[in-house]
Amino acid sequence: MKYAVIVAGGVGTRMKSSVPKQFLLLNEKPILYHTIQAFQSAIADIKIILVLPEEYLSQQYYLHSLSDNINDIQVVSGGNTRFQSVKNGLNAIQTDGIVFIHDGVRPFISQSLLENCYQTALEKGNAVPCVLIKDSLRKVFTANNEYANREEFRAIQTPQTFQIAQIKNAFEQPYQTSFTDEASVLENMGVEINLIDGMDENIKITNPFDLKIAEIIINQSPII
Repeated sequence: MKYAVIVAGGVGTRMKSSVPKQFLLLNEKPILYHTIQAFQSAIADIKIILVLPEEYLSQQYYLHSLSDNINDIQVVSGGNTRFQSVKNGLNAIQTDGIVFIHDGVRPFISQSLLENCYQTALEKGNAVPCVLIKDSLRKVFTANNEYANREEFRAIQTPQTFQIAQIKNAFEQPYQTSFTDEASVLENMGVEINLIDGMDENIKITNPFDLKIAEIIINQSPII
């Protein structure tokens, strides 16, 4: 079985909007609509589990704006942390297979990226997309800073993709502040993380400038 846990449990304070960022409009549809559509278009038999803020679970206006058939999507409540929100989504899965865990505000994922994530997770247990760092880096200390070699670093994206049994087992650990994404949770159990090539277009929309960039991307050629 193939599952996608799409995490949209936050309120998006950096967007400076009264509406959570995942519900803001992009090309006249909520950002989250485009994210869901990307999975459904690429993988015909995907089972989607959508993690939303608890206060939005009963608001039919928002729910029906997220998919052409919201009844095919299982909706669960988010938690106080990303760790808890993802765990709530994983707890809704009762079978084995592969799960994509994805940020709800990353709408520009391609079929080729999803296929690469899936095949790598099948073969190696997990797949985590990443991109090169283009800017110069400096490491900051309390009183000073120093050069950091950007070749030693990667920017991590989603969907982070896993064999279901392994990632569910990892999420039985107690929460730690170092758990900034799903890979860090699994890595804490001593499991090697497999990095694959991500996409420059696979941006996370977190502030008004990101939304402007997204409007440019969505009006260009389709992402393959």
